[in-house]
Order: sequence, then structure tokens, then C-alpha cells
Amino acid sequence: MSGDGLKFGTSGLRGLATALAGQAARRYVLAFLEHARRKGELGDGRVFIGRDLRPSSPAIAEDCAMAVVAAGLVPVDCGALPTPALALHAMAEGGAALMVTGSHIPADRNGLKFYLPSGEISKADEEGILACLDERGVPDRPVRMADASAEAAARYLARCAGLLPEGQLAGWRIGIFEHSSVARDSLGLVLRAAGAETIGLGRSGHFVPVDTEAFGDALFAPLPGWLDQYGLDAVVSADGDGDRPLLMDGSGQFVRGDVLGLIAARYLGADSVVTPVTSNSGLERSGFFAHVIRTRVGSPHVIAAMAAAPDAVIGFEANGGTLVGRNIRLDGRALPELATRDAMLPLLCVLGAAARRGQGIAELVAGLPLQAALADRLQNVPDARSAVFLGRLADDPAYAEALFAPHGIAELVRIDGMQFRTGAGEMVHFRASGNAPELRCYVEAATPEAARALLDWGLATAAREMGLPPPGPRA
Repeated sequence: MSGDGLKFGTSGLRGLATALAGQAARRYVLAFLEHARRKGELGDGRVFIGRDLRPSSPAIAEDCAMAVVAAGLVPVDCGALPTPALALHAMAEGGAALMVTGSHIPADRNGLKFYLPSGEISKADEEGILACLDERGVPDRPVRMADASAEAAARYLARCAGLLPEGQLAGWRIGIFEHSSVARDSLGLVLRAAGAETIGLGRSGHFVPVDTEAFGDALFAPLPGWLDQYGLDAVVSADGDGDRPLLMDGSGQFVRGDVLGLIAARYLGADSVVTPVTSNSGLERSGFFAHVIRTRVGSPHVIAAMAAAPDAVIGFEANGGTLVGRNIRLDGRALPELATRDAMLPLLCVLGAAARRGQGIAELVAGLPLQAALADRLQNVPDARSAVFLGRLADDPAYAEALFAPHGIAELVRIDGMQFRTGAGEMVHFRASGNAPELRCYVEAATPEAARALLDWGLATAAREMGLPPPGPRA
């Protein structure tokens, strides 16, 4: 972490919007462009800039443009659009890209995602950017950018529309929880093009921090009522920058992101699946894929492992953001690679898979060999406090055994955080978020009721051990 409080997390640079705005954003952009120059990856000299809908994003996008001009390059405005849409357009045009977004974290925070012409940056690139970071300032100056927003949006919509044959969703009635997601309009356009009837719901004029893994959040409370009120087959949504999906089936149950990723990988005919250790262990049990490769949490780790995976490759994270690797074909057509998280792709693949089988989504999911899985988090937990708790679990076996005495410890995995397999075959995984001051807890159990009880125990135990108030009731 630098002195400005900004740091690279699981995907991009994050911090308080007030810390990022102005010279800090300009300095990081200059450092990124210098790193790209040293690597010989500046492309044709254009740098494509996109943003989400949080209030601080337009001004930070202007800071990015000033830095691009200061570096002697050409900024191109792609407007407010999903992160995967920006990445797709920039890569197709042979340019670098900058996405101004804090993704799902609160509106007082923001961030930058960096793309070379070859794609999303790696952890090694993050180190290279930090090595190029210095105190050079960029003076205020008016910057006029070419407008590529229409072309970037059209390119992304064409890719998404190709995932579903025309009319495949005829007869489906789908609600779109629009809130402040930059993907809200794109979702409606693609679903209607596939024949679905859509109902826009919960559109917001202010930024809403939707965490698609925290199903217990109060902001999701209206969704089951919308199913009944509008006679919906499903409700779909995405986070702030459109790279994490959300889906509620017709029975009112959320479908976890890793389940969306699994179904999407099968729909797309993947041989190899790359996913973090937090994704459901049913991936290995399913037998659907020749190779299942586990990584740390974060798209750079998934992307790095995808590069070495054999045959037809799909990556996804436990949040459902899905990445397309080599050799993927759909209905005889090649689907070009896009190794950055995408929310639209898994939503469309799951809907398409259910429609092909003539099933509802709940029936499709029920046929998978999965344990019940849940995840939630303790918010406003300083990184140092999470580190002490996780460090004690790692370094003091007697402490861990005493803590898990009600369940027993059969196996321990340390790929990212601390993941415990219990004597009954259940799982509890604690890890600190890389994007916000939060401690996350993931669980698996034989039944939804057992998973809920295990998650409640995990959150309460972690809160107690870190000296925090007990968590409130969970949905």
C-alpha cells in the first residue's frame, strides 16, 4: 500500500474516492503507461477510458485522460459501460484501457482497472506499475476525447447476443434488478433480442453497492416479492461495473456465482475449468470437465492459470464473473477469448441452458452434484484485525482445533485464507477481502439448513474472536 491509502486488490486499484481523485489517479495512470511502454505494449497509442455510475467516476475519468495526454498518447472516451465491454473494445482496437470503477464496494470508494492491448494486467504488472510510480504531477488542462461509446457498446452487445439463438427465451418473463449497474440497459437489450419479456425493477439514480455474493443484504429483500408480483421466471442483475452476475430463480432462491460459472462452462463445452479455491467442491465431483484447476481469489490469478490450462478453457470466480479462454466454440462458432470477468455471459448461458432443456432454473440447478453453499461477510473489519485472526488460525493448531471443536478438522487448505474441511465433510473458509475492509466467510454443507447454521456459526465465531459485535440476523 502506498502513502495515499490506495492498493491493488483482487482486481485493480482500490481506495477512498477522495484519495484517488486528482493527482493520485494521474500518477497511477502515468505509472501504468510507463510500465506498458517498457514492456512494448502501448499498442497504437490510443488509450480507451470507461467508467461506472458512481458519482466520483466522471471526474476521475477526466484525470485519467489528462495523464494519457501528458504521456503523449491519445485518450478515447467509451463512456459508462461494463468493464468487459471496455476490455473487449480496447483489445479489438489494439489499445490499452482504463476502467474507473470501485465495482461493488461503497460509493465513497473507487478504483482503476488497467488493461494492456493484450488484456487484463497480471500481478507482475501490478508490481511493475508500482515500480514506475513517482511524484510527478500532471497539471490541470482541458482534454477533448474522441467518443467511441456507441462502437464499444455495439461490439459488446453483438458478442452477448451471439450466446443465445434468436427466440431461445421466447415465453420467459425476466425481471432486471437495475439499481445502478452500468450493465442494466445492456441486459435488457440482449434478453429481449433472445425473445424474453423483461421488467425493469429497482432502478436507482444514486449509486448502490451491490455485492452479488452477500445474499443476506437487506437491499435484496424486494426480489422474492417481485417474482410473485410480476409473474417472473427469474430476476437477473450485475454489480456496479457489470463483471459479477446475480440471479434469483423462479422459486425465490439465489443461484451462487460459482454455480452460474459451472453451468456456463458446461454450456460452452469447456474441457478445463480454472477457478479459485472458494468455488464449490462439486466441480470435481461432477465429472463434467477433464481438468479443474484451483487458484487464489482474484482474476489475475485465474487468468495466469488459464494461460497454462489445456484444451478448451473457461475461468470463473466464486462471484460468478466468467472469463473465456482458448478454443471455446458454441454451436460450431468460435467464441473469441476475453480473459476478464463478465457478468452477462454466465447469466445468458444459464438461461440458455435451462431453455434448451425445457427446465426452470431451479430444476437445472437441482440436477447438479453440489453441496449447499453460502457466503457472507463481516464489514468494517480493519485488515490488521483480520490478519491477526487468520494468522492465529494458521500458526496455532491447538487454537484452530479448539475453535472447531464442535465440528472437527479433517483437512486444511491454505491457498487463500484458511479453509477447513470438517469431519462431516462440511467446509468453512475464512479470508480477508482484497477490495474492502471485510472478512469473508464461505461454507458448504449437505443441506441448505446446515449451510445456514454453519455460516451463522462461522460469522459469529469470527466476530467474537476479533472482538467485534455479533452479526445481526441474516436472511
